[in-house]
Amino acid sequence: MGHHRRILVLLFLCVSLASPMPSTAEPLADCAAPVSLDDGWQVADAAGAGFDPARLCAALRAFRTSPRNLHAVVVERGGRVVAETYRAGLDVPWLLVAPRRVTFGPGTLHDMRSISKSVVGLLWGIAQADVGLPPVQTPVLDLFPHLADLRTGGRERITLEDLLSMRSGLAWDEMGRYGGLGNDENGLAWRGDIPRYVFDRPLATGPGRHFNYDGGHTAVLAELIQQRTGSTLQEYVRRKLFEPLGITHWEWGTDLRGRARAYAGLRLRPRDLARLGRLVLAGGTWQGREVVPAAWLQASFAPRVPYGEPGMGSDSNYGYQWWLGTVRAGGRSFAFRAAVGNGGQRLFIVPDLDLVVVLTAGEYNDPGVAPELRRVLDLIVESAAAGSAATP
Repeated sequence: MGHHRRILVLLFLCVSLASPMPSTAEPLADCAAPVSLDDGWQVADAAGAGFDPARLCAALRAFRTSPRNLHAVVVERGGRVVAETYRAGLDVPWLLVAPRRVTFGPGTLHDMRSISKSVVGLLWGIAQADVGLPPVQTPVLDLFPHLADLRTGGRERITLEDLLSMRSGLAWDEMGRYGGLGNDENGLAWRGDIPRYVFDRPLATGPGRHFNYDGGHTAVLAELIQQRTGSTLQEYVRRKLFEPLGITHWEWGTDLRGRARAYAGLRLRPRDLARLGRLVLAGGTWQGREVVPAAWLQASFAPRVPYGEPGMGSDSNYGYQWWLGTVRAGGRSFAFRAAVGNGGQRLFIVPDLDLVVVLTAGEYNDPGVAPELRRVLDLIVESAAAGSAATP
């Protein structure tokens, strides 16, 4: 084989391996009802679950034909999985440098990234009822006596509520710098004293005034949960949240010191992420058992601070470790709650339509994937709204 021909072959192989897109010969999903698996979920067809089948199929096809590196979509309504489809694509779990190609399916764990924060938010409510965590108005530094030297410059006024709602005012640079060495989140993976690392910085604004995304807030909240419960984060989430929901296959990755990365380490199957959505829609109960106090969910989803996160809508807000937004369909506006993770991980919960939508992807450090995910959500919501309107 000639030198130039070998180069062309190598280039072809590199492009083929790198492409996250399905082959043009790969058939599109037929939009049939999901397969019933031995995982506790019931399944239903689109019409039987109150969807417009043609519009739901269009949503699945939009997902399957997207030029983006999308991996999975699961649609759940009324306790039944109504639609799901998966794609092969490139994935880069934490600390891996080179992407790997994965054929995703119902049994494949996926990085949840910052959806982990919303799960910690649920755990805070569970622990509050379980062991009696301090009130959210408590100044955080009151709970860490060894940080008495940091109780100056306004930091002594930062409350637990400020951490829950990402408005401590601390100077922290994270949003828009994922993958860069200057991202303050990176220090959480190796610093010995996480609360000191988070609080040993000046205030950029007064506490409680402005939103600033800060994974350190979640890390400090997780530290307090572990101190007050006497359990590791992994052990506590297993006993108090995942086991009651029947979630048995999961991982919570650790940092360079062996601690759970509370802010970004969770790995779940998409169907199991949908269980969390159904738990929220059921007011914190699962099969008649209270798992998360309903009052805590109500507090978590109260708008605390406005912030225009891409894909959430111009009127989006942040609650306690959860995003709040709206979507329009059929001339109506529907509020949703959302857990959001870097790379295209999404859990959308639309109460007025009794709807849960899960999306996963591998577009890490690229916020440009948000409009594509929002397009898929819009189509699914349109299907649910149209089907509900047509049901007598």
